[in-house]
Amino acid sequence: MRWTVLAATLLLLAGGVPAGAATTGFYVNPDSAPAVWVRNNPGDSRAGAIQSAIASKPIARWFGDDANIGGTVGSYVGAAASHNLVPVLVAYNLPERDVCGGESSGGASSMSAYETWISSFAAGIGAKPAVVIIEPDGLADISCMTSSSDISDRLAMLAFAARMFQEKAPNASAYLDAGNAGWVAAGTMAGRLKSAGVSSIRGFALNVSNFYTTSSSISYADSVNAALGYAAKFVIDTSRNGNGSDGEWCNPAGRKLGTPPQTGGGADMLLWIKTPGVSDGQCGVAPTVPAGQFSPDLAVRLINGT
Repeated sequence: MRWTVLAATLLLLAGGVPAGAATTGFYVNPDSAPAVWVRNNPGDSRAGAIQSAIASKPIARWFGDDANIGGTVGSYVGAAASHNLVPVLVAYNLPERDVCGGESSGGASSMSAYETWISSFAAGIGAKPAVVIIEPDGLADISCMTSSSDISDRLAMLAFAARMFQEKAPNASAYLDAGNAGWVAAGTMAGRLKSAGVSSIRGFALNVSNFYTTSSSISYADSVNAALGYAAKFVIDTSRNGNGSDGEWCNPAGRKLGTPPQTGGGADMLLWIKTPGVSDGQCGVAPTVPAGQFSPDLAVRLINGT
């Protein structure tokens, strides 16, 4: 594989990821929502803490509907490669996405539109190294779908996505989202992962935009793998799991930043997939902040654990 030495050391896609590898191997997005807020509000008393605790950390960038998705992804991955760093990307454009929660509804207009989009997404990465999380909630959300044909189409779209990353982004570590430790029974999730083609990519992602502890997520992953029948690799979103879960998913109080991104830690990687400070929806302690919008108040709550 023609990677930089750093990227090859960081990911070691053929044989696993070394525990304790330098966190500086991940790309820090200079235009993440918290970074932009800090840049635009230098006089705010909260800016220093948000910059130090959140904006300076490598956080995944989410990509949705974009007519030029291949070019957008290519530019972002290229920027990371120019610094010999590995970007973390989230593909989030399934039709009827967030069917359970409804706060982040939207997505591609049809199955064919999605397949065009995800194919271009993977092609935009090309031969460069990257970490990709495929469709948060995409498999767990099936629990809220009632049409068997819609479920079949969703599984087919996710399997197509996995195949595109395998074929068009061979140096990317791609992970199908598999919900969290408190959502879908491990055996059920394993069946869905099989149907969605998990065996053709690196593995699966857990706890995206949720709060379950790393240890509970590892236990759930072990149960999923037991049902799969082999040890698929997995990553865990630790962006907001420092105090664990209280059972609520939408801007609950008392949550805290978790372990900063690193390789290892009991998983392939611990990542900040959800951007800390970005609202889950108009709910919880941010009843007026729409889903996807950054709130300095939410950010400070996560820093302080309040």
